[in-house]
Amino acid sequence: MICRVEQLGRVGYAEGLALQKERVARRKALAIPDTLILLEHPHVYTLGRNARRENLLIAPEALRKSGAQVYEIDRGGDVTYHGPGQLVGYPIFDLTGLRRDIAWYMRSLEEVFIQVAKELGVQAQRTPGLTGVWVGDEKLVALGVHVSRWITSHGFAFNVNTDLAYFNAIVPCGIRDKGVTSLARLLGKPADMPEVAGHVVRQFGEVFGMEMQAGADL
Repeated sequence: MICRVEQLGRVGYAEGLALQKERVARRKALAIPDTLILLEHPHVYTLGRNARRENLLIAPEALRKSGAQVYEIDRGGDVTYHGPGQLVGYPIFDLTGLRRDIAWYMRSLEEVFIQVAKELGVQAQRTPGLTGVWVGDEKLVALGVHVSRWITSHGFAFNVNTDLAYFNAIVPCGIRDKGVTSLARLLGKPADMPEVAGHVVRQFGEVFGMEMQAGADL
């Protein structure tokens, strides 16, 4: 099973949403194989389907004036932040060819990043009752997905060199008694983003049993 990998660099959030929509349509039409999109976004706060407005601690108008964007989107979960230094991934997978089980898919995404963290010298784990990948009581990787006709979209946000101060404007994922962390904070130095992305791609191949192939825009 082949998975094409598109590494796009810095992409505006609206452009990323449009790209996902186009790829999902083409995956449903069997016009492209499973695809993993990797990118970074400018400063943006996103509210999932289950988001509570009180978890956005600063008014959207004030956030926009500060240079950040705010979007309401169709993924699961509450409110989160994306920005420079964070590796964001959008797997466009047909679960029919993998396993029609959303819980399995979420646990598999978590396993990818538990193994990536291990390769990079960090002991990460799941936290019972919560999604994502954690180091102690701090979230390293946030997950939020959408599934339509068993085609996945949205995905993960991996705090690599993320400026964690931007999370002060929200209650991340609606969880008040836990924090967030980054790979750079845990390692005590900035991480090399291309190296980290390489680990992520390799672990997607291992966990999902895919042959990962670099691909340009289709």
